[in-house]
Amino acid sequence: MNPALKGLFVIGAYLLGSVPFGLVLTRLFTGKDVRTVGSGNIGASNVARAAGKAAGVLTLALDAAKASVPMLVAFRVFAPEGRPTAELWAVAVGLAAFAGHIYPLWLRFKGGKGVATALGVFLVLAPIPSLIALVAYGVAYGTTRISSIGSLSGTAVCCIGTFVQVFIAEGQGAWSSPVPWAGLAVTVAILLRHRANIERLLKGAEHRV
Repeated sequence: MNPALKGLFVIGAYLLGSVPFGLVLTRLFTGKDVRTVGSGNIGASNVARAAGKAAGVLTLALDAAKASVPMLVAFRVFAPEGRPTAELWAVAVGLAAFAGHIYPLWLRFKGGKGVATALGVFLVLAPIPSLIALVAYGVAYGTTRISSIGSLSGTAVCCIGTFVQVFIAEGQGAWSSPVPWAGLAVTVAILLRHRANIERLLKGAEHRV
């Protein structure tokens, strides 16, 4: 495929990732701007706080899908060029969608924390660790009632699980795979986006839901 067309896939993924589903759904459900409610975040947790659990769950699903769907399309489109190429471009598309969510063009680059969109990336790259991470999120959140602890716990499990999965499948060849490094990049970005939450956690002042 022409390199320019491959670049368009990445740009398209970024633009799709920039769609602020949480903001849109909260307006549809309540007429409110989710950025003026609770934490001000456009993610599923704050949407649930502003517009109810149904809106929160739908936001989670859509924010995940805007990464996973274009990644699956990329795998299919680039499959004729071989798995390594298809995997590389699927990773690029997933990272572009993730970047779009946390730095959305439509919101002047002020987006969410990326947890749900990261889940969409991990579901394609490492499905089993992703499912384990959902359990980890549920346990951590259910125990503490603090969303950020659940999100950080699930993200850590995804990152570690992705490395484990790739090393089991590819052995030493895993070091040259883009998959675990993409997982690590997403994890670092989420940690950075949660700096304020981590500071509040250390002070014992983090918000409970």
